[in-house]
Amino acid sequence: MSLTHEMPIEIGFKHCDPAGIVFYPRYTEMLHDTVEHWFNHGLKIGFYNLHMNHGMGIPMANLQVDFRIPSKLGDQLVSKLTVTKMGRSSMHMLVRLCDADNAVRVEGRLIVVFASLEQTRPTEIPQDFRELILPYLDEATVE
Repeated sequence: MSLTHEMPIEIGFKHCDPAGIVFYPRYTEMLHDTVEHWFNHGLKIGFYNLHMNHGMGIPMANLQVDFRIPSKLGDQLVSKLTVTKMGRSSMHMLVRLCDADNAVRVEGRLIVVFASLEQTRPTEIPQDFRELILPYLDEATVE
């Protein structure tokens, strides 16, 4: 059984359009926020450390999002992240934004690439990072 990183999200006014529901681009920000939160609090690598001390970033190579149920101002969601595949320099993640009943409101499939900031090219995922990521790898998750 793999680990799942969870992050609470309270839908605020900043997320909503004039119709009172979450404006769809805001969900992509929530997906990124989940990844950054995982690096900072789950993996304890830290985005600052990744960028400033390791000279690496994790740009998005692919993003697929399914919008299933609208969310409104004041809704309480939980973002749930698992890793579905890890390659030499890339990582596939599944992030689900769920409501209090665990219904999936939004599902994102993300592929990030570890990249050298100096060379702007893919680079191998460091072994110490791999060891921190492996507990979140759920190969049974259907892609």
